[in-house]
Amino acid sequence: MELPNFKKYLIEKGGLSETDYFQIQSFISLKSVSKSDFLLKEGDVCSHFFFVEKGLLRLYALNEEGKENILQFATENWIVSDRGSVYFQEPSNYYIDAVEGTQVVMLDEGFINKVSEINTDFRRKNEYLLQKHIRQLYKRISQLLGASAKRRYLDFVSMYPDIMLRVPQWMIASYLGITPESLSRVRKSLAEENFKPNN
Repeated sequence: MELPNFKKYLIEKGGLSETDYFQIQSFISLKSVSKSDFLLKEGDVCSHFFFVEKGLLRLYALNEEGKENILQFATENWIVSDRGSVYFQEPSNYYIDAVEGTQVVMLDEGFINKVSEINTDFRRKNEYLLQKHIRQLYKRISQLLGASAKRRYLDFVSMYPDIMLRVPQWMIASYLGITPESLSRVRKSLAEENFKPNN
């Protein structure tokens, strides 16, 4: 099973050696997800973390009017999950589906325990990555509450530099918490600012 992105992630972020990785290969579970297929639906209990080896996922909720509010995109080398549902074993309030055909490594508590047995430093490094994720979530909440649409868009481009041509504009607008029309105005304004006419 060739999973270059996941292997690199475990070695660089998780502190595993090549030998460690070889030992855990048989415990790796890979799933192929077609475009628009779900990995999680509202009301289900989430039992996995999903590492994107190739493709694109999104995590979103539906409001009372049935409108999608996208909380996170997950491209290659990203992990997405409903952590609260996993930890507390409670029904999820979210959906996770594939924006395009995607290869996902399915990570559960059993896999994390097995890796931790092989490399005792892995759990500490995993905890560090979790805290970084929580910090990013706080930043995102703060932006949604107080940052301008322009600032939110620029930070989105910085966070997801390879995603602009992979998702429709309405999904980007949903993530930013603005309308597609507002997003068009922001992009037009930025284009005009960056345009330098020759004199």
